Amino acid sequence: MSANTKRREDARKQAEKIAAKQASSDNRTRNILILIIAAVIALLVVAGIVLYKQSQRTPLSDFEGTAPAAADTHGGIAFSDQGVGVVGSGPVVQVYVDFLCPICGDFEEVNGADLVELVEAGTATVVYHPVNFLDRYSQGTAYSTRAANAFVTVAEDAPDQALDFMTALFEQQPAENTTGLTDEEIAGIAVDAGVPQEVADTFGDLTYGDWVDAASQQATRDGVTGTPSVVINGTPLDTKKYNWTQPGVLRDHIEELAG
Repeated sequence: MSANTKRREDARKQAEKIAAKQASSDNRTRNILILIIAAVIALLVVAGIVLYKQSQRTPLSDFEGTAPAAADTHGGIAFSDQGVGVVGSGPVVQVYVDFLCPICGDFEEVNGADLVELVEAGTATVVYHPVNFLDRYSQGTAYSTRAANAFVTVAEDAPDQALDFMTALFEQQPAENTTGLTDEEIAGIAVDAGVPQEVADTFGDLTYGDWVDAASQQATRDGVTGTPSVVINGTPLDTKKYNWTQPGVLRDHIEELAG
């Protein structure tokens, strides 16, 4: 082999070594970049999940007091043919009520029996949200909170009587700017509606009073500005189109949605 040929061969081999080394270096760099990109994507996914979970938290998510097991994290207690605290089939009807609100009394008078029948027939789930927006109109006795607490207590400890108790509370609803009913009077109404005496006797303990406060804050956060408010399948009821003050209108609308 001539000297020139040997030099060319040595140069070729050296070039191949440099190329192989460069290729190896490029592969390492590419692998590192892939790992970095994968790690960034994973972090973004985790961050997205964390942010989503945080966005779904409510004042009740972090509530540390006594909460009714039957309630959801938006302050609602579901009534369906599957039981209290269970969302059944058909449209989900959210109803926000304040037991001192006179218009809520009207709502109950016009629609209460219809809603009970829809629940019992399995046509719809009705989720009641008892709030205390009108506490300031009970001369310092916090009637809205006390009545809501009583309703929640019955829903929790005597669920079969809860809706009858709600009806009876509205039938004997006190006027705004009065002290409202006493705990003893509320308990008497409950017992007459079939609630066991031992359950009614706990109303004065205000077991769920703090929870009612938190649930009312959540209602405000969810966009509820007054009572009664009705939301069906996540959409506020169009009261101009479906005037619930007319008997049967709300029921017909729910049944139509149920198909």
